[in-house]
Amino acid sequence: MKLSSLNPTPFSITQPLEPHIGCIARAMAIIGNKWTALLLRDLAVGPKRFGELEKSLSGISPRTLSQRLDDLEAQDIISRKVFTLSPPRCEYTLTVKGNDLVPILKQMAVWGDKYYDRTGARDSESASVAQKIVD
Repeated sequence: MKLSSLNPTPFSITQPLEPHIGCIARAMAIIGNKWTALLLRDLAVGPKRFGELEKSLSGISPRTLSQRLDDLEAQDIISRKVFTLSPPRCEYTLTVKGNDLVPILKQMAVWGDKYYDRTGARDSESASVAQKIVD
């Protein structure tokens, strides 16, 4: 019996995963930071204000949230709209470039669901938000 028949792969890779070396690394430089994928997950369902994002991402510090938002805005992944109200208010939305990341997040959610330990999982809030993205 061949060793390969003991551990079959569902598909064979005949082409490289990326058109040229560095594409995956560039994508990971954007979405690989802690909190960033979850921040994009929340913005994928619609515009959010800073306080809404802070509440949704329980455990993130305001400073870290502000840094992530600034980084994503500098990368043209999100846009910030300032309303001249009293008090002033900002709203964050995904740009076209940011919306291009939504299918990746959906696939991450599908993969996470497939390997999700339902007996010992503690993060049911993340699972329910991930389901909103998949739907």
